Formats: sequence, C-alpha cells, structure tokens
Amino acid sequence: MKSAVLKYLIVTLLASGSAVAADLPDSSSGPVPKTPPAAPAPPALLPAMAGPLTANPDPFFVPTPFGKIYVTGVLSGMLQSTTNPIANPFDPARSSQGDLTNAQIFIQKVDGPIQFFADFGAYSLPALGTPYFTSLRATHDYFSYVPMAFLKIAPTDTFSFEVGALPTLVGAEYNFTFQNMNIDRGLLWNQESAVSKGIQVNYTVGPLALSASLNDGFDSNHYSWLSGSATYTINPQNSLAFIAAGNLQRTLANSIVTPILQNNSQIYNLIYTYTNAPWTLTAYAQYSVVPALPAYTNAYAATAATTSGSTEGVGLLANYSFPEKSFLAGLSLPVRLEYIASTGNSLTGPNLINGPGSKAWSATFTPTYQYKRFFVRGEASYVKLQNGTLGSEFGPLGNKTSQARFKLETGVIF
Repeated sequence: MKSAVLKYLIVTLLASGSAVAADLPDSSSGPVPKTPPAAPAPPALLPAMAGPLTANPDPFFVPTPFGKIYVTGVLSGMLQSTTNPIANPFDPARSSQGDLTNAQIFIQKVDGPIQFFADFGAYSLPALGTPYFTSLRATHDYFSYVPMAFLKIAPTDTFSFEVGALPTLVGAEYNFTFQNMNIDRGLLWNQESAVSKGIQVNYTVGPLALSASLNDGFDSNHYSWLSGSATYTINPQNSLAFIAAGNLQRTLANSIVTPILQNNSQIYNLIYTYTNAPWTLTAYAQYSVVPALPAYTNAYAATAATTSGSTEGVGLLANYSFPEKSFLAGLSLPVRLEYIASTGNSLTGPNLINGPGSKAWSATFTPTYQYKRFFVRGEASYVKLQNGTLGSEFGPLGNKTSQARFKLETGVIF
C-alpha cells in the first residue's frame, strides 16, 4: 500500500514539474524579461470634457513644495455661416463670420487637502436658436477674463467643499465649445445656468456621488439659489443622475448673463449616460418652471409675465469614435437630437423660447478629427420652431421659423 502511494506522489511531482518547465522560457536564451510597469494614469484635470475631444495625456506641471501645479489650455477659432441670423443688442445680424472660440489657460492643483482651479482667457458661448456674441463681447459681458476660479478643501477622498466661481451642477452640456460633443450648445442648455458663484459640498459613498451648492444662479450676485445632484454609478458603463436647482426667493436682476425669467426658475434633470468604447450615449429629460413676475422692460426682455410658465424637453447626445487601430483612427461622429416645448399665454405668459407657448426641435451633426493635441471639426445644425411669436423667431425681423448653421472649428489642446 505504501509503495503504491509513493509511486503516485512521484508520478504527480514529475508531471507538475514538466508542466511548469514547459511554461518557463529556455534558460539558454538569457534571463526572464521583467514585465514593464504600467504607465501612470494622467490626473483628472478640469475643465471636464464630454468627448470626443480629449485633454493632453501628458500635461505640463510646475513642481512646488506643496505639490504639482498643472498648467494647461486651449486655443481655437471658428468660421460659421447661418441662415436667418438673429441680431443681438450690440451687433447686427451676420450670416457669416469668423471668431475666436477659446484662448484659455487653466492653472490648478488636483491633489492633497488644499486644491484650486483658475481659468484665464477669452471665449465665446455659441448656442442654437440664440444670437451670436463675439468672443470679445461674450468675455466682457458674461463672466470676464476669469470665468471660473475656486478653492477646494478635500480633507478625505470622499468629502470636499469648494468656494468661488463654480461650474453649474445643472444640465448635460458644459460651457465651452471644446468641452462638448458639439460646437454649439443645445436648446435645453439655453434654460440652464453656466457659472455660479457660491459654495459647494461633495460627498461620495460607494457608487453614489452627492453634491449640494448654495449660489447666485445665473451669476446674479444674489445668493438665493440652491442646487443639488445625485449620481449613481450602476457599473463602469452606466450611470444615472438626478439634478434639482432653483431660486429660493424672487430676484429682479436682469442682464445678458442673468435673464430674469430663468434666474427665477426651478429646473430638474434626469440624465442617463452609457460609455463603452466606441460608443458614448447621454439621454436626458429636463423640466423648468418660472413663477409669475411683474412687468419689466429693458434691452434683454420686453414683456409682461403676470402668469407662470414652464418648459419640458428631452435630448440625446451620441458619439461613435473609430478604434485606434482602424483606418479612420482619430475620427468621431457626434450627433445631438433635442425637443423642447414651453407653456404660457401669449398675452401674459413668459417668453422662455421664441414666444410664450413656443416649441422647437433641433438636430446637430459634428464630425470631429483629433491628432495628438490638434483638432478640427465641422458642424451642421438645424432648428425648427412651432407656435412662435412674430418678432421672437429667427431672422433680422424675427419672423422666420427655421435656422441652419454650418461651422468649422480648429485648434490645439495643450
């Protein structure tokens, strides 16, 4: 019995030794090569980018005793042609023009308990269905040459708070052209705030990320807006976010950057995002409500809103990026589809789109090519109005119900 067991152990050891030896390289060929260490992941720098454009994977930084301070930026310009263009209070309607879209430098520290972000430079904020403001005018009249700057205190990896001029929590599109799938922001973005001054608290517990902010809404300098977001990461490919924001008291500030109607609104988003190369999909629903306001008249609005109104809309942003090893590597095909409708009596209701009770849909296609830090992209978009009010529609006289735009943007992200 003992000899049988001994024989079994010897055979087993010989067999396993042969298997291991078969997996090892021949010793005559030299030492076993070591597996190279994985390249460090690039830091998560701001501003956030939805793609398909990507940030510099090897950003420039300055070492300091307090940690690395990163210096990045973007320089870009565009040409555009528009049917039925709309004049703004400062410039006539232009069917074609060229302009700078971004000349921005970002300085930030992204690790440790004390962090910061500062954005310096010029920009334009083109959006469908609205007049175009040149970068010189937009920078001067919107958020100045330092549109965003804030201090972040992060005592732990899961808790932080920020104070300063912050990007909004609302919506599925970012502020600047290079951050988004499309050059023009969409119809739903027109109802949302962009940059708000205030304080924001962030907390992450497992797959749930929570943020809350007390701020001045549409840069009104009245700190009466409360915003909150909850994002649940279902898995690495899927996430769902709910966002709610609104003004807690009526404020009558009114300017190009602070539209009185939207600044007194409440707004809600439900956003689903799917990311699994080569596809990125974002689908979202949006609802906003504006209370009744007294009559007002100035360069930015001329109507009475003695009854309340609301908007409801849906949007789909989709992008397909060709794989790195394909013949079309570097090429992406973003598409955006939207629909938005407003309520309101034509005599007493608020004008939230193109007249009380107006509706609109849009389609945007933005083929994009990026090679290292250089990018170029074209764009074709179309907006169609329904139930608009004469004088509030498209064209120099405000009496056209459609608008097409064609754009070419190129630049470098460094």
